[in-house]
Amino acid sequence: MFFMGTYTPKLDEKGRLFLPAKFRDRLAEGLVVTQGQENCLVVWPTDVFMEEAARARSTPMTVRSAREYARVLFAGADEGSLDKQGRIGIPAQLREYAGLDKDVVVIGVMDRVEIWDPRRWQDYSAGAQQKFADLDEEPSPT
Repeated sequence: MFFMGTYTPKLDEKGRLFLPAKFRDRLAEGLVVTQGQENCLVVWPTDVFMEEAARARSTPMTVRSAREYARVLFAGADEGSLDKQGRIGIPAQLREYAGLDKDVVVIGVMDRVEIWDPRRWQDYSAGAQQKFADLDEEPSPT
């Protein structure tokens, strides 16, 4: 099952977020929330996070970028689960990292879910949409 779509739920006063109902079955076995690139948060099903961890582990720690990636990925990670109402708790340090207040944008991105501050998502999306529109690959010669 791929995660897809864009949703605009709200964080409650305790930092909990209702995830879209169509995402909940895939996350029911457990999840990990961590820092993503471009200051968003990433919600991984636990099994997918473990695959990402294995990829990180397979790169020698003598490679600076591998050390940096592993540090950020794991230092900001928080294991969790859905509560009975389909919410996840987002720790304060992760909310701060992503600039999340009450309004958020939740997007499905294949094997993960991303949580964005609405203004950051709007700015990022505008640039990404233009790059998408400008894609123009040359056909390969036959």
